[in-house]
Amino acid sequence: MTTQNPRGSSITARAATFPKLSEVTDNVLFGDVWERPQLSKRDRSLITVASLVAMYRTEQLRGHVGRALDNGVTKEEIAEVITHMAFYAGWPTAANAVQVAGDVFDQRGI
Repeated sequence: MTTQNPRGSSITARAATFPKLSEVTDNVLFGDVWERPQLSKRDRSLITVASLVAMYRTEQLRGHVGRALDNGVTKEEIAEVITHMAFYAGWPTAANAVQVAGDVFDQRGI
């Protein structure tokens, strides 16, 4: 199964070393969980971005900001999620997320 993965080509490079994790990520997380109809991919992206901001998972956040944009979340909505999370996850965590999201926006020219 080929699935869109927010980590891009790095998943291909790591698949040879971590084949089972790659398989579970592709088949369970992106092949099953992300495809469940109870939430839209857009909603899942908003939830995931908020969660990754809160947990200070900057490397994962980078890919999921891109995925959120691909799933119809706007730059303004991502900015609002990060602003909202500042009060729940902490100011430094949100400040770092701003930098990560800004890098993604810059890379996409938005």
